[in-house]
Amino acid sequence: MIARPPLDQPDDSFDPQDTDDEAALVLETQAEGEVSPGTLATGREAIARAVKHAPSGPGVYRMIAADGTVLYVGKAKSIKKRVLSYTRLVGHTNRIARMIAATVSMEFVSTRTESEALLLEANLVKQLKPRFNVLLRDDKSFPYILITADHPAPQILKHRGARSRPGHYYGPFASVWAVDRTINALQRAFLLRSCSDSYYENRTRPCLLFQIKRCSGPCTGEVSHADYAELVREARAFLTGRSRAVKEELAREMEAASEALEFERAGRLRDRLAALSAVQGSQGINPRSVEEADVFACYQQGGATCIEVFFFRTGQNWGNRAYYPRADKSLDEREVLGAFIAQFYEDKPCPRLILLSHEVEEQALIAEALSEKTGSKVEIATPRRGEKLDLVSHALQNAREALGRKLAETATQAKLLEGVQEAFALKGPPQRIEVYDNSHIMGTNAVGGMIVAGPEGFRKSQYRKFNIKSTDITPGDDFGMMREVLRRRFARLVKEAPRGAAPAAEEPAPVADAPLANEEAAPGAFPADALEDPAPLVPDEADATSPWPDLVFIDGGLGQLNAARAILEELGITDVPLVGIAKGLDREAGREQFFIPGRQPFRLEPRDPVLYFVQRLRDEAHRFAIGSHRARRKKDITDAGLQAIPGVGPTRKRALLRHFGTLKAIEQASLADLEHVPGINASTAQAIYGYFHSQPGR
Repeated sequence: MIARPPLDQPDDSFDPQDTDDEAALVLETQAEGEVSPGTLATGREAIARAVKHAPSGPGVYRMIAADGTVLYVGKAKSIKKRVLSYTRLVGHTNRIARMIAATVSMEFVSTRTESEALLLEANLVKQLKPRFNVLLRDDKSFPYILITADHPAPQILKHRGARSRPGHYYGPFASVWAVDRTINALQRAFLLRSCSDSYYENRTRPCLLFQIKRCSGPCTGEVSHADYAELVREARAFLTGRSRAVKEELAREMEAASEALEFERAGRLRDRLAALSAVQGSQGINPRSVEEADVFACYQQGGATCIEVFFFRTGQNWGNRAYYPRADKSLDEREVLGAFIAQFYEDKPCPRLILLSHEVEEQALIAEALSEKTGSKVEIATPRRGEKLDLVSHALQNAREALGRKLAETATQAKLLEGVQEAFALKGPPQRIEVYDNSHIMGTNAVGGMIVAGPEGFRKSQYRKFNIKSTDITPGDDFGMMREVLRRRFARLVKEAPRGAAPAAEEPAPVADAPLANEEAAPGAFPADALEDPAPLVPDEADATSPWPDLVFIDGGLGQLNAARAILEELGITDVPLVGIAKGLDREAGREQFFIPGRQPFRLEPRDPVLYFVQRLRDEAHRFAIGSHRARRKKDITDAGLQAIPGVGPTRKRALLRHFGTLKAIEQASLADLEHVPGINASTAQAIYGYFHSQPGR
């Protein structure tokens, strides 16, 4: 028996003279007679048919199921050899056998080189999320530092999202906190401005940042454009890894100024040097021999995998983040880590050095592909000694601890769901809980929100918002809004996933939408690690859950519950448990009253963990609904202008923008600041402040 090579390695030992005849031979050796669909034999037969059209060169192949979903995306040095290896009768793992049995067709894409195939594979895996691939769950983008290039006096700012603005981007940073800390230090060291362009253009005297030596004051000519450009050059050199050269240059300038008896200038240079030292000295681990590197450490336990990533730039620790990729339990650390790295850098800049806790297969090929993508040499290494090994060991320890916390939280979550089952008389622990809430101000910009939670915590990829569209609803009618939201949600569910149909695999939640920790996280939300990655720990069948909820919470009392119940009965749905949550007296947390059809209203014990759990669900639904409402309201203000505020016309709009510079600054201004704007009286200031700070209705 010939052992099958790893899935992502080309089977160079398998080299038939005529692949078409070989495919026919494989089919002839199968058991004669008719085979049932979905078996290993039918899968091999479908693959053997596809082999006849497979290219012999490098490229990417896709294995497709009967319903058209992509099961697996792979790359190979020779597509034909690789695909033909799947037609063997023996030597497949259970995971590969299941994949073969589900395959009914294949698609191929040729590339010029194997490294191009690797990059294309990573792109397709992230896009298609095939069930049998290792999936990087990444629903949040990384923050970067941006030094703009579209203004005579470049601005330094925090940036997240598409890098469409002209300028130089530095990162990634693991957290917004790390970006803010670095920008503050860079402002002290290089005196770059952080104000918006409109604010810059409207200054007539230096702002407070100039007074506290955090800006050189280019807006009012306190520094010439040539000298400011030199500061920008030094900042860019520091951020691109030449920190030692920058510090040595500043030290020489300080000594020269001191010898020339220019003590004031020497003092400023001394302060800048101190600020640069503070950047590199205030962060936990700061390697001396590593200027720029990413460190990856993989740890497995209990069928789950955690990959901890540390970012080092300019000799600084720019933070770390834990990932929990979805992977089959049969894959070891090396296989998961290799697939993870290729996907990780699909949309991120790559450093010059990547340090790994385990040697991965095709390590040289991954380095070659990343070098082609970045345009500079990328080295991938697994250190055996020295400071680099210390960095990897530290990352591995963090991965071990993070996975331990994740598993503990998953066990706690399971106990809480059992408590929910008992408290609300369910048939079993709920696998999918939906919570609904509405948000509006006097009926305007009305939005309904639905959040989803389950054994893995919040499932943010399943969140939905509903812009209230009906013109028949009286503004402020919470019952009417709830009826519209539930009618739209469950009518679509009945149409697309009727009861009795086989549950479709839901799209896994990628890691990367911004984490809840960077949003308006409600007090008492789920633990930070669970929020960082809402992905389930069980990789395979756990993803194939039903889109139908096992429990629905309605934020409201008996009236809201009756409105929801009427809509579900109208749609013929009678088996979805409904629970209304009414706030206690004086909206006191802990005194919530629960309404269930056919039961008397009841309360849970004030310190019951299930009560805290339900409160967190309700608070998250409230946060999501209010956030959606505010985003819609802000868009309306942006589209309509400040004139949408009562009492604000073109003249007062110009006065506000002249005084504050930006709409965001106006939104954040205090009532006293608004009253100091020329032409804005007390009543108008109150109207503006109230427009931006009114609490939405629910």
